Amino acid sequence: MIGGLSHLDYVDRLGEMKLTTLECRRLRGDLIETFKILLGLEGLNPEPFFDLSTVQHRGHQLKLYKSRSNLNLRKFWFSQRVVNYWNILPRKAIEASSVNIFKGHVDKFLKNVGRLYISLSKLSAPVTRTTASSAVV
Repeated sequence: MIGGLSHLDYVDRLGEMKLTTLECRRLRGDLIETFKILLGLEGLNPEPFFDLSTVQHRGHQLKLYKSRSNLNLRKFWFSQRVVNYWNILPRKAIEASSVNIFKGHVDKFLKNVGRLYISLSKLSAPVTRTTASSAVV
């Protein structure tokens, strides 16, 4: 523990140290990894992880389909927990020319979104499904 901060609660300590929550750091990492997988920068086939939406909504071209899951194990899996946030990222972020530029856009997005108190149910929109390999070049 850093001296002088032991009397503060978790959120206040983070504020004093100018850090984000563990949840926010995890989400940031998930979004960056998703970007790298979908653009083929990791050398992984995106098909086992993600299904791209066939219905074009407002926003970017790489909207992901979130399949239904009844088990918590599946609900909180990487490829499921990132979908809602990925789908509301601005087009500018998705069309970034490099990972570092994408990181900058994600940081702005997370700062504007707040401390992860978004109601995920408000972000969920039914979309239809296609395979990732057929839509990613």
